[in-house]
Amino acid sequence: MSRLALLPLFFLFSLHGCDAQSQPLPHSEKLSAEKVEAIAQRVNDRYPDLSGKLRDQILTTVVRSLDNMVFIEGGEFEMGDFGTLCQYDPANMGTWPYGQEPERLCPITPERHDDYLHQVRLSSYHLSRYQTRLEDFDLFRTSLGLELFDAEHRNRDDLGSYFNPDNPAPTKTWQEAKDYCVWLGDLSNYAVDLPSEAQWEYAARSRGQYVQYPTDNGSLNQGRNILRDEESEVRPIGQFPPNPVGLYDMTGNSTDWVNDWFSANYYEQSPVTNPEGPETGTQKIRRGTNYGQTLWIGASTVQRWNHDPVMEHHYPGASFRCAIQSSEPL
Repeated sequence: MSRLALLPLFFLFSLHGCDAQSQPLPHSEKLSAEKVEAIAQRVNDRYPDLSGKLRDQILTTVVRSLDNMVFIEGGEFEMGDFGTLCQYDPANMGTWPYGQEPERLCPITPERHDDYLHQVRLSSYHLSRYQTRLEDFDLFRTSLGLELFDAEHRNRDDLGSYFNPDNPAPTKTWQEAKDYCVWLGDLSNYAVDLPSEAQWEYAARSRGQYVQYPTDNGSLNQGRNILRDEESEVRPIGQFPPNPVGLYDMTGNSTDWVNDWFSANYYEQSPVTNPEGPETGTQKIRRGTNYGQTLWIGASTVQRWNHDPVMEHHYPGASFRCAIQSSEPL
């Protein structure tokens, strides 16, 4: 074949390459330019048939998601219901054990499966500063060739707040939450996954302190650091101050799926080092609390919610945030 005959083919490849690099690479606060470029190449390799605009959006989402990761230095803590005053003001919690002997305190939750205090030792890891946004979750589904869920309702005026792109992503299944995190990991070449239940609680309690509520001050100041009890709709992420380690919305807006299967007696059998939950089960665990629950009861750092991993629809009260299972800072 002559060189002239090859020119059109070469020209097509050149155009494809230009489309792949249609926008400048996004700036990253944590990643080197070389790492961002490597992510861009993986996005282009995985999705050669997507438009340049969609590939740019995926790249931006992956880089922003990594930038939003908070490094959580590992350590040891007592996991489980550590007790509270039998009568207390959620708006003014004070410092545990509130001038009492710990054994004289009452349970924080009415549940029995979180009562068994046990030592847990965690390696360092990263946890997302925010829950996954609806807009990013939609992009993930689009990259897989899936239709947007509830597409027929997206333009309804009375449901506008439900589909705010900055809302926590509503899930229908635990698996799609995990798949999203693994998708980020595949494109970024980092070990991204859902957090373990122990990782979630340790971070919510500001590296394992005896903090009842995962807010900026350990108390519930409705309208300032958490939704008001009477509010009945999910809000966009990041509306209230973060907890002391820099995590937003650890309670009060939407719950977080974690990796673990649920077992009522797991706390009694849990290994000390990096527990990951039972090997099998029928229900998965969500942590935190959502906008529809009574906050002073359900918003604590130790409350566990066991749920079927598949629900009937995409529920705004069931979201997630991803973790990087690596002990080295980005």
